[in-house]
Amino acid sequence: MDVFHVTDQQGKKLADSKTIDYIEKALGPKGHITDVLKAWPGKRVGVHSVGDHTAIELIGRDRPGLLSEISAVLANLHFNVVAAEVWTHNRRIACVVYVNDNSTCQPVDDPNRLSTMEEQLKNILRGCEDDEKVGRTSFSMGFTHVDRRLHQMLFADRDYEGGGLANEVDDYPPCFQPKITIERCEEKGYSVVSVRCKDRAKLMFDIVCTLTDMQYVVFHATISSDGPYASQEYFIRHMDGCTLDTEGEKERVIKCIDAAIRRRVSEDLRLELCAKDRVGLLSEVTRILRENGLSVTRAGVTTIGEQAMNVFYVRDSSGNPVDIKTIEALRKEIGHTTMFNVKKVPTSSKAPETKGWGKTSFFFGNLLERFLA
Repeated sequence: MDVFHVTDQQGKKLADSKTIDYIEKALGPKGHITDVLKAWPGKRVGVHSVGDHTAIELIGRDRPGLLSEISAVLANLHFNVVAAEVWTHNRRIACVVYVNDNSTCQPVDDPNRLSTMEEQLKNILRGCEDDEKVGRTSFSMGFTHVDRRLHQMLFADRDYEGGGLANEVDDYPPCFQPKITIERCEEKGYSVVSVRCKDRAKLMFDIVCTLTDMQYVVFHATISSDGPYASQEYFIRHMDGCTLDTEGEKERVIKCIDAAIRRRVSEDLRLELCAKDRVGLLSEVTRILRENGLSVTRAGVTTIGEQAMNVFYVRDSSGNPVDIKTIEALRKEIGHTTMFNVKKVPTSSKAPETKGWGKTSFFFGNLLERFLA
């Protein structure tokens, strides 16, 4: 049995039973899952119903303006985006989008509408593919934590093989680059995976999910932090009882853990927006971002009551820091009907005065619980 001493983001002891139940759900039945990693080659879009919403899963090659095109298709077909989470890594994009019918607020079960939506989204993603690598995904049957699902989708898409791309912006400064090693513990018959990197929320979650989805069992672990650094060791074996004996196996595990650590990290400009929910809101906001030359590297969309709360991590489409003039242009264009806040401004620019949400943070896993419970 594994014992963990955990606290919340503020360092307080966890006592909320809902949080504990949520952790149990995220781990899946009996702490593991089956059949969720099955994939059909060439499958770019998956659709299934979850509660009062229809869940859409998309994966493909990322490019500037892609999220804007996806949200425009959904708006034109009268799908209301209730929640969404978007990750990009190594030029790949994975999205989980929860929608309902804008007139009934119920899941969309019309096969003709779903077929039309699916075909249009496939065409958009197909247009991104100028190499031999096609998107792959599958339906996630039953409850799966949205962050874990995104890890599974990108893992199945083999995004970890795209490391070291020439034009890829590295979100880790040199001193925080993940250092991952694998040694053999002869005495106990384990492979020991050691990770040292910048500490952050959900780091252990990301690593354990990846090891589990690679069919490794974690028997013991030691977790510690020293200032801004995290040091973690995992004593693992493959599900068949074997350790990692070949250099090829070790290299693959190291690449996959490195990718899992990096997927969630973004040092880009963070924009927070809050407005009354309506059909087409996401399409309008992402269109404005695209027209101002910004690329979305991560996004989270939630709806609570009649309020839509969107958070975007953006960078200049050319990879340069976002200019302060662009921020002001966004504020003028979006700020009339939307509460707009810049949470992080490039160090080369002085932040303008902001009002409202200066100390607010959003953790999408918690907010999405109401849609997935």
